[in-house]
Amino acid sequence: MKHSHKRGCVFLGVAVGMLLSSPWAMAYDGQKCSQPGVCWEAKPGFPQQVVGSKYDPKHDPKEIAKQGDSIKQMEARNKLRVDYFKKSGKFVYDVDKIPQQ
Repeated sequence: MKHSHKRGCVFLGVAVGMLLSSPWAMAYDGQKCSQPGVCWEAKPGFPQQVVGSKYDPKHDPKEIAKQGDSIKQMEARNKLRVDYFKKSGKFVYDVDKIPQQ
């Protein structure tokens, strides 16, 4: 008797969960397209434009530029490594150990 009671409770819980979740899942599909392929729209309760709203992250341009600068420096180091490898046939990871000519 206990086993069938547990099974019935589990089945009832799953059924109630499905009934409660399905109307909300089907109610909003997010497909109000302004043009073909342009289907973005703000979620309910959020502004259409993020800039100037309380959700604007206000990134510092200097902080954003740091990543671009580090990538340029990395590419310069890689160029030194490749050039030295092409000349000598030896790969040296530490660019400070590459002989200057």
